[in-house]
Amino acid sequence: MARWTFPLLLLAGGTPVGVAGQATSMGGTAQADTSAPLNWRARHQPGRAAIYSAILPGAGQVYNRKYWKAPIVLGGLATCYWFIQDNNKEFQRYKTAYLDVVNGRADEFEGRYTAAQLRSVADTYQRWRDLSYVAAGLVYGLNIIDATVDGYFVRFDVGEDLTLRAGPSIGLMAQGAAGFSFSVQLH
Repeated sequence: MARWTFPLLLLAGGTPVGVAGQATSMGGTAQADTSAPLNWRARHQPGRAAIYSAILPGAGQVYNRKYWKAPIVLGGLATCYWFIQDNNKEFQRYKTAYLDVVNGRADEFEGRYTAAQLRSVADTYQRWRDLSYVAAGLVYGLNIIDATVDGYFVRFDVGEDLTLRAGPSIGLMAQGAAGFSFSVQLH
């Protein structure tokens, strides 16, 4: 069990909850910090969430305790992977058939398609495969951006005292113009 403690500790957030820091006095001797251990929001580091997501997609979302986002990230990458594999398989199939027709050999379509048609279909699947790679890169990048931005919002307070009021703008109405105003009160 002891050999799994360190890797699990790194995945869980880096430091054990019960460890207290040390403070030095003016004389330079170390004294134990008697304050209560920090909660996870105070210890949270957005950069760490970005690094976790870069190493293992979805891990930054788990570090931010947004567990529901990890399957979305993994599902997006799995979908891109499936499209890459499928489009590459079809591209190779039509490219081989095109080369067979051009070189005068029998192809799997038994002469139903011309070389130009086979090349057009092969080019289409190649373009789709390349776009699937771009989509996978975008999903991977958005995964890191989401983990970083959400990491900064961990300490954002969404309390009960947020108020939004909408109504007619009396100042504009007094001047003869129609208007609408929004008022936000943060307590």
